[in-house]
Amino acid sequence: MFKRMFLMLKPVRFKYSIAILAAFIAIILEQIRPLIIRFIIDHLLIRNDEVSPTYQRIVDFLGGLPHLRGNLWIALLLMLLVSGVHMIFIFIRQFLTQKSGEIVSRLQRNELYDHIQKLPYEYHVKAKTGDLIQRCTSDIDMVRRFLAGQAMGLFRISFAFIITFTIMLTLDMRLAFASIALAPIIVLFSYFFTKAIRKPTEEAEEREGEMSTMLQENLTGVRVVRAFAREDYEREKFREKSLAFKNASYKHMKYRAYYWSSSHAICDIQRVGVMVFGVYLVVQGEITVGTLIAFAAYINSIIWPIRELGRILVDQVRMKAAHDRMLEILAIEQEKDTKDAKEHDLNGDIIFDNVSFAYEGGKNVLKNLSFSVKKGETIAILGSTGSGKSSIMHLLLRLYDYQEGQIKINGLEISQIEKNYLRRKVGIVLQEPFLYSKNIMNNIKMAKDVVLEQEVYESTKIANAHDFIEKFNDKYDTLVGERGVTLSGGQKQRVAIARTLVKDSDILIFDDSLSAVDTHTDALIRAELKQKQEDTTTFIISQRITTLMDADRIFVMEHGRITNIGTHKELIETEGLYKRIWDIQSMLEDEEELEYEPV
Repeated sequence: MFKRMFLMLKPVRFKYSIAILAAFIAIILEQIRPLIIRFIIDHLLIRNDEVSPTYQRIVDFLGGLPHLRGNLWIALLLMLLVSGVHMIFIFIRQFLTQKSGEIVSRLQRNELYDHIQKLPYEYHVKAKTGDLIQRCTSDIDMVRRFLAGQAMGLFRISFAFIITFTIMLTLDMRLAFASIALAPIIVLFSYFFTKAIRKPTEEAEEREGEMSTMLQENLTGVRVVRAFAREDYEREKFREKSLAFKNASYKHMKYRAYYWSSSHAICDIQRVGVMVFGVYLVVQGEITVGTLIAFAAYINSIIWPIRELGRILVDQVRMKAAHDRMLEILAIEQEKDTKDAKEHDLNGDIIFDNVSFAYEGGKNVLKNLSFSVKKGETIAILGSTGSGKSSIMHLLLRLYDYQEGQIKINGLEISQIEKNYLRRKVGIVLQEPFLYSKNIMNNIKMAKDVVLEQEVYESTKIANAHDFIEKFNDKYDTLVGERGVTLSGGQKQRVAIARTLVKDSDILIFDDSLSAVDTHTDALIRAELKQKQEDTTTFIISQRITTLMDADRIFVMEHGRITNIGTHKELIETEGLYKRIWDIQSMLEDEEELEYEPV
């Protein structure tokens, strides 16, 4: 635990060291007050003239016993002064520990978020968003609270026990040892309690993560829930997760309740025993009343650290569980480039040479795939679900690495091109675009660091989005809502296309992204693209033949292989998948025209 704390506190060790020093001074001042009370009772009120040499120097400095007995306000002023300085050092301790905790938590949040951003795409496909959110928020906050509270508590407990017990030994050794008679029992109780509560604590953390994941998924997919009238079903699922979290938390709190009630009883027995023994010593004349009252104050200071140790050990278990969940993420290897990776001009031919690819633990999705695409060519890809169309695009973006073969862009193997540079120069529009809860202008500008408004207008005109944006009351300042929910599917798709076009990409990929717009808008967008992006190599994936028919070449994919290549005219004259789909879509279009033809 101390090793973890030492590493986590590295950025704030100086501040934390000052806080520890302030805690030490505050403890000393706190333990001076019972000594002052003892002096007032024994020497100023009961008027005992036998003063120890240590006290005598202070008494002489303050004017002697007769003077102090006639001016009790001096002793009271001294008490106020000690209390005031004590509060100042408590403030310094609290301020620096809280500030240190906030700094560490900010650095940890940034580190964790930065690491998550650099994790492989395949990790994010499998990861649960709600669980990641919990690790970046409540788990880090758990660590912050421990560093700002319980970690400092360890130092305070150590200082309080050592200083208090030392003072008690100087007052009366018998009462001092009587005050810690039951301490070994409390320590052993704390140890076994910590071992017992470890598993319930970890289980509570896991159940909370599951509940957060479900909540996030449900809120994200609220439109689907409403559309299928599944509110009752989702409520019941959430109740189950909430109940599991409640039961795990209840088990955790039950252990805590057992510990606090039992340790409280042990401490009360210890306290009562010391006071009974102290009264006996006073009656026998072996200690003064002031000494007994001082011990009454010190007994709490000696019992509190021992008892508090159990709570700190419990919170340390929770902190460790939270920190381990963070370390699980940080232990996952980040996406990396090869040593010889570099920036490379992508404005050239693309070659797939016997490429085979399989997702983790699955069969080959692409099988010995070979084709070449010339610079500036528009390639359309048609295929059934699972045929490998999108996998080609994933490999072009290096979201996944293939197992066999070669992919070259402008003569260079793709693994030798920096991933970040490659993704900046390859623009992709997905079937389900993601828009942020910002205005339209900022959503489009996020494509690159510096974007002029004129570039935004040009891209929206190509994407056939400018006209509908101008019809909004706030035009380009219109807020699109979370995930773009305030726009229709076609509008959202066109804004996403405009955002990609702003990048001035060497390679453009439309992964079934024109399916949400009507055929007329689809044709307008493709015509604009062909005119203004003529030097850009373009891939268009779609199931709609009218979207593909104007491409320079069309690839027909089946079961991870290209089974046919040609122009639209060539493919509709050749028996195969393309011709069958063309015949079906043409027949459906003819039926629609007949249905709406005026009688």
